Amino acid sequence: MNQILPKPSWIKAKIPNSPNYKHLKSLMKSLDLHTVCEEARCPNIGECWGAGTLTFMILGDTCTRSCGFCSVKTGKGNDLDWEEPIRVAEAVSELVKNNVYISHIVITSVNRDDKNYESARLFAETITKVRKYNPEITIEVLIPDFKGELQALNEVVSAKPDILNHNIETVPRLYYLPQETHIGRTRAVRPQAKYEWSLRLLKESKDQGHEGILTKSGIMVGLGEEIEEIIDTLCDLKTVGCDIVTIGQYLQPTREHLPVSKYYHPIEFESLKKYGEEIISIPHVESGPLVRSSYHAEKQVIKFDGALS
Repeated sequence: MNQILPKPSWIKAKIPNSPNYKHLKSLMKSLDLHTVCEEARCPNIGECWGAGTLTFMILGDTCTRSCGFCSVKTGKGNDLDWEEPIRVAEAVSELVKNNVYISHIVITSVNRDDKNYESARLFAETITKVRKYNPEITIEVLIPDFKGELQALNEVVSAKPDILNHNIETVPRLYYLPQETHIGRTRAVRPQAKYEWSLRLLKESKDQGHEGILTKSGIMVGLGEEIEEIIDTLCDLKTVGCDIVTIGQYLQPTREHLPVSKYYHPIEFESLKKYGEEIISIPHVESGPLVRSSYHAEKQVIKFDGALS
């Protein structure tokens, strides 16, 4: 059984204590809404909330998949809440009204493989409602693969999010590879997903999206991949037109989840960023030990401001 690797000194997030973070946390609790920042135990919650980037999680808090890296709870989802889009839109308005700085929101969700098309409609409705109530805020969606159903994807794309994000998560070899956890359980990174579904979703989003739509994806490292496999995956993301790619260190949520195979050094992350941007020609690569899908999302919007306008 694998030993737990000690965390290196550079894996250290700032303790969240900014006024904007405290204000957001209090209001989100009072509005009874879920954020992936909290559900997935993101190490950057203080920095992102302090900078005005908030990630809402719709479709409930229970995922129908059992990805070996994720701490969101797994099980049979409840009925979809068709009032959720208006609650998210009103929540953003309430936050702004209460002088919380919000410039960019990310809308993500659990997987609901039992209700893919309905899930996509809820995404689209949430985009529409948030934009109606808060036209000054840019909107990014971090969507599931909808099991490759393009009709579902088209529902989301037609609502014209500013950024469409879907994470490839890891290299294709590791999707189904059995690995042993520290409690002796056998798990895989993405056992119910398909690498091809994710690539096609990103390509179709770029091809069918409105003029100026940005597409984005992300991968984790430290799950047993080889450097050549990372490069090949980045090349695949370039081929399907990704404008933004995030690369971050996988951190094991609990002993029930997949072990960390390696902690990459910040210099290695910087090398991956340079290779992705300068050799593969991906327009923007956000790469670092604590980088997550929504990390510095508000800065990425500023960088691509000309494309969004």
